[in-house]
Amino acid sequence: MEFTLPDLPYAKDVFGDTMSKETFDYHHGKHHNAYVTKTNDAIEGGKHAGKKLSEVIKAAKSDGNQGLFNNSAQVWNHSFFWQCLSPETQDVPANLKSKIEADFGSVDDFKLKFKEEATGHFASGWAWLVLNGDKLEITSLHDADSPVAHDIKPLLTLDVWEHAYYLDYQNARPDYVDTILDKAINWKFVAQNLDGEGISRADQG
Repeated sequence: MEFTLPDLPYAKDVFGDTMSKETFDYHHGKHHNAYVTKTNDAIEGGKHAGKKLSEVIKAAKSDGNQGLFNNSAQVWNHSFFWQCLSPETQDVPANLKSKIEADFGSVDDFKLKFKEEATGHFASGWAWLVLNGDKLEITSLHDADSPVAHDIKPLLTLDVWEHAYYLDYQNARPDYVDTILDKAINWKFVAQNLDGEGISRADQG
């Protein structure tokens, strides 16, 4: 069974200036699609064929197969990322807001810390909000690395690879991070992940 490029959960032209249709055309249609193709090519007819995507990621890490790890983890990360975005500005649900306030002080304090992590991350990678045990944590992972490989529970991610924002924001990563955090986060999905009720399409297989 081959992995497939998941459809976006919204039209590519509904984010306006926040994220352009052209960015989705390249980021989803070309970058994400290329990771899917390379992952399928790497596992075809081999010992990882038929495994779930998360299993391929963990096996590739264990085997030291960096090429397969990079491509399969990028498939998972991107599939999760699209679900973290919403074209409509959402309020933070009460359950998530309460947990954020308990662990970070306030939603604004959380956004500030998340922005610091995302903008301060050197070169390519991902900023993450994760649940580690019973505590929310903000972290970033380099290049294709993924929480899947570390057995921590992802709630929210922001892609800080340059291809994620350059067409719309040029080199102004802080503007990209601010705009997404303030206008385009799917807080309902994040809250569902916290409660264990999120339905993620990231782990195929």
